[in-house]
Amino acid sequence: MESFGYVASALVGISLGLIGGGGSILTVPVMVYLFGLNPLLATSYSLFIVGSTSLVGAINNYHKGLVNVKAALYFGAASIITVFITRKFLIPLIPKNIATIGGFTITEPLLTMVLFAVLMLLASVNMIKAREEKAPEKECRHCVKFFKLVGYGVLIGLITGLLGAGGGFLLIPALVFLIKMPMKRAVGTSLLIIALNSLIGFAGDIGHFQINWSFLTSISLIAIAGIFVGGLLSKKIPGEKLKKGFGWFVLIMGIYIIVKEVFL
Repeated sequence: MESFGYVASALVGISLGLIGGGGSILTVPVMVYLFGLNPLLATSYSLFIVGSTSLVGAINNYHKGLVNVKAALYFGAASIITVFITRKFLIPLIPKNIATIGGFTITEPLLTMVLFAVLMLLASVNMIKAREEKAPEKECRHCVKFFKLVGYGVLIGLITGLLGAGGGFLLIPALVFLIKMPMKRAVGTSLLIIALNSLIGFAGDIGHFQINWSFLTSISLIAIAGIFVGGLLSKKIPGEKLKKGFGWFVLIMGIYIIVKEVFL
């Protein structure tokens, strides 16, 4: 199973390179089902893997002029604080056994995986529907306002903090429709926001978990290599068709996780 885990780690990076997001939604299931990690530890590892991979992608896009640093910092101002507080102070307060309903015990690992599966379902619907509206050709620079982005930043921070996922499927539409950012620039900017959120979130975990650095580094390097492969493939494969196909895969995975965790 570990062999499949390493292959899946490469696919996380490839999907980031191909469609600018989505791959991070697979990192936690890979850590849990293929590498056998506890779900809460898996969210911590996911933050580091997603953060480091997204940072490489963001740097690559920055050199191409496809990152709005001001928008990323405004978004990040709220989301980074939220994700750090969530990981540092809220996550440690979650009890192992949360509640018992009719003889069925809701445990912390169960709740983590079910919430993650719900996130996967939401992300998959977003990818499958692939809205037809065209992103603006020219960026609206005066639309980048701090208070306009705070609420959305807090939401992204909570999702990233609780589940270890980057939230790119929420970030990109927000950048496109809230501040009129062209699609390619929105993808590059979202990668920087995801990198900041995820790595700061991981910093909040230090001291709470025993980290296997050699394992974590090797998986991250594989995912980073995948993002370059994905970038090359993106020049030959239509992004929208691929995004829909990937969305169906994420949908199936989300349903599988719910069935496995709740009914099996």
